[in-house]
Amino acid sequence: MKVLKINSSAAEKTSISRSEVDAIISKLLIKHPNAEVINRDVAYSNLPFPDDKFLEAVFHHGELNEEQQRVTKLSDGLVDELMESDILVMGAPMYNFGIPASLKAYFDLVARAGKTFQYSEQGYPVGLVKNKKAIVVITTGGVPLGSPMDFSKNYIATFLGFLGIEDIEFIELDENRFKYEEKRKTAKEKLDSILN
Repeated sequence: MKVLKINSSAAEKTSISRSEVDAIISKLLIKHPNAEVINRDVAYSNLPFPDDKFLEAVFHHGELNEEQQRVTKLSDGLVDELMESDILVMGAPMYNFGIPASLKAYFDLVARAGKTFQYSEQGYPVGLVKNKKAIVVITTGGVPLGSPMDFSKNYIATFLGFLGIEDIEFIELDENRFKYEEKRKTAKEKLDSILN
């Protein structure tokens, strides 16, 4: 079994989402001691934003030239990591009502027509990333998840569903400045239920 560990918090040492992701990985390794963990820290991977050369290459029909292969190499590797994994464990702190820019950059690099999704003859998107489970930790300082200010949870669910990942569990650690102990207890109970 392969577990893809995705962190996106800019805080390396004090991040609640990082510590929760680590706790989930530890519990998974207890249940599956031979699992391989792929560490993808998008906050510190210097992921590029798509540019004109990248878009030209990914929408090119036919064989890619040497330069096009170069500009898609990182994206291809990220797609391979995703496709080869069985479980995704993702940390997604809320920054200014949405996901971190580093996580959006990652999403933009793995959303590849013909690789992670395709369009049907009727023009509907069909996800190609099948038979995977995602456990997503969302943390906020004060914004309640599900409120009008929350542009994270539904976006992540929509994006993963677009790729074909339908088994998604959210560990909600929102309103940490006011309700940390309460939310932590609820999150632990939910995680125990998921892993059992």
